[in-house]
Amino acid sequence: MLYSIIVPCYKSAHTIRQVVELTAAKMDEMGRTPYEFVLVDDYSPDGGDTICELRAVADDHPYVKVIELAQNSGQHNAVMAGLNYAEGDVLIAMDDDLQTHPSQLPAMFEEFDKGYDIVYGYYPEKHHSAFRNFGSWVNSTSVRILIGKPKDLKTSSFWIIRKFVRDYVIQYKSHYTHLQGLFLRTTRNIASVPVEHFDRAYGSSGYTFKKLISLWSNIMGYSIVPLRIAQRTGVFFAILGILGALAIILKKIFAPTSAVGWYSMMVSICFFSGLIMMFLGVIGEYLGRMFKGMTNDPQFVVRQVYTGRKEEK
Repeated sequence: MLYSIIVPCYKSAHTIRQVVELTAAKMDEMGRTPYEFVLVDDYSPDGGDTICELRAVADDHPYVKVIELAQNSGQHNAVMAGLNYAEGDVLIAMDDDLQTHPSQLPAMFEEFDKGYDIVYGYYPEKHHSAFRNFGSWVNSTSVRILIGKPKDLKTSSFWIIRKFVRDYVIQYKSHYTHLQGLFLRTTRNIASVPVEHFDRAYGSSGYTFKKLISLWSNIMGYSIVPLRIAQRTGVFFAILGILGALAIILKKIFAPTSAVGWYSMMVSICFFSGLIMMFLGVIGEYLGRMFKGMTNDPQFVVRQVYTGRKEEK
């Protein structure tokens, strides 16, 4: 049985060697061999430091494969690139900053050996900023509402999956990748175990507010719930409008001298115009994603694949 450890890398020149060597030592200690590492450089903007270090690690360790992307594709798409190039029967995803620490792997494998298809390591206490934690809560709540994630299932970027899950997931070719959505579409035989969340070994998170919003919006590709919300909200306000019109007619009948308020009319126009534009935006987002899917907008573009001192085109 081959184990594949996939690590998306973004400005990780200072930490990736430690991630690989500590994880390899832990896999040896657990007897989880043979293994391979698939390190995906997500076009790190550090003047080539990360890709140079990844290539050096691959030169030093024959079990390391490096995927260099030609443009930044985002963490989930970078992991998808790793899944496409991994050859293992069991696949593990970790971060490049040692927050998903290899010392926590035994607890995850203990649960995985019970027969689950996917096991997540989740953090009872996170070493993130308050803003990042709030974003995680919003994302988790959205996934639960939009695509039916079980309430008791806690997730993170630290997980173990079986090969058949990978084989199904990589059939998804849209640019808007959301791994939780893909996993939940594949199987519900999923568990989560508490693991310790370590401090970043170096630097700070590469997630900006814009990137977090972009990742969150990818959930739309796995659910039609927003369209149903738009439909039901439209019906609700249409009924409200009819009742309001009836109220005005009755008021005019019984109190013909009463004046219709100009301000209330303008407020109503602005409110409903905004509502219409918002839901047109939701529909437009779906149409835009369909268009980009039809034009085969890629999830990722691989520039080079490095395997030790050998180089593949």
